[in-house]
Amino acid sequence: MPSTAYVIGTFDTKAEELRYVAGLLRDADVRAVTVDVGTKTPAHDADFSAETVAAFHPQGADAVLKAGDRGVAVTAMSAALTKFIASRNDLGGTIGLGGSGGTAIIAPAMRALPIGVPKLMVSTLAAGDVGPYVGIHDIAMMFPVTDIAGLNRLSRTILANAAHALAGMMLRHPPAVKDTKPALGISMFGVTTPCVQQLTAKLGKDYECQVFHANGPGGRALEALALAGMLQGMVDLTTTEAADHLLGGVCTAGSERFDAVAKIDIPWVGSCGALDMVNFWASDTIPAKYKDRLFHVHNANVTLMRTTAEELEQIAVWISAKLNASKGPVRLLLPEKGVSALDAVGQKFHDPSANDALFKAFERHFANSPTRQLIRVPHHINDAPFVEVVEKHVREIVPNS
Repeated sequence: MPSTAYVIGTFDTKAEELRYVAGLLRDADVRAVTVDVGTKTPAHDADFSAETVAAFHPQGADAVLKAGDRGVAVTAMSAALTKFIASRNDLGGTIGLGGSGGTAIIAPAMRALPIGVPKLMVSTLAAGDVGPYVGIHDIAMMFPVTDIAGLNRLSRTILANAAHALAGMMLRHPPAVKDTKPALGISMFGVTTPCVQQLTAKLGKDYECQVFHANGPGGRALEALALAGMLQGMVDLTTTEAADHLLGGVCTAGSERFDAVAKIDIPWVGSCGALDMVNFWASDTIPAKYKDRLFHVHNANVTLMRTTAEELEQIAVWISAKLNASKGPVRLLLPEKGVSALDAVGQKFHDPSANDALFKAFERHFANSPTRQLIRVPHHINDAPFVEVVEKHVREIVPNS
């Protein structure tokens, strides 16, 4: 296993801290090298200088170190670091220290590394929205509390925690397991959890079930792993991210959701899970145009809005257009008795007429073919008979031997 930790930061402002972290890693029996990504004053005691890293830029080092504008230089250094990191065959983990500039340089290079390679970013931005830096990757971000501007009793403790965390990740590998089962990517929300739990219990003996939270990043991760060839099938039971994308909710996975089925021939079995709702944060964040709608307060920070028949028709048209471009086998299963735990008899979002509009819109716009099938199922999405139908179609189109 590659065993070198790459300690990355701007030596013109954070040399002392970077040397401190590298020293602690070495004390923990982890080989560590320092990498300077500063764009101002060159350092001469980093194991890899800024000039060395900058030379990996497609237009050469001058595109980084002689850029007149700091923003341009930071962006260029990030591109160079990404190429530099990708060229290293001894990299076993990375740790970055940075403020806004350093984080902008280092995080994209971490995102380019394979999933599973330890990545820890100590950043003054870590107490805010880290989504733009983490994306859908396994980057751990740690808030340093103080600025990274010299060693003191607090920063020494926090940076030591970071160094030892990376050492632990690099030295304590998960037990080796031979991956022989086909991997399935399964989408789930709280309101479809009973369905997914029953399904994974049925399929777990023959398939590796990887469950993704359909909250935006989860859907993007599901798509990305499919496109990377890391999944042999998609069981996309919870397609609620489409509702959020089209209606302005906070759990959107973007316009590229469902594109994997059009780009590769991955088998896809899916349904309408949680299409009865759009997700917003606390009630005071809901757009004024929705003020007279039916809501369910999920918790103090999350409010759900019931979708209407007209909105569900729009959603069905959008999803159908995506699935109609599929290259592989597709099975779209319509649960006639309800699409979520809130859409069951006696529950707040139960609305058979709205669901009927959804199902009829799918029937009008989904293009059946020898490889694409639309199937109505006379059960609720969380009912055992529906799960049995899902299992049947997964086993039919995703080989497990």
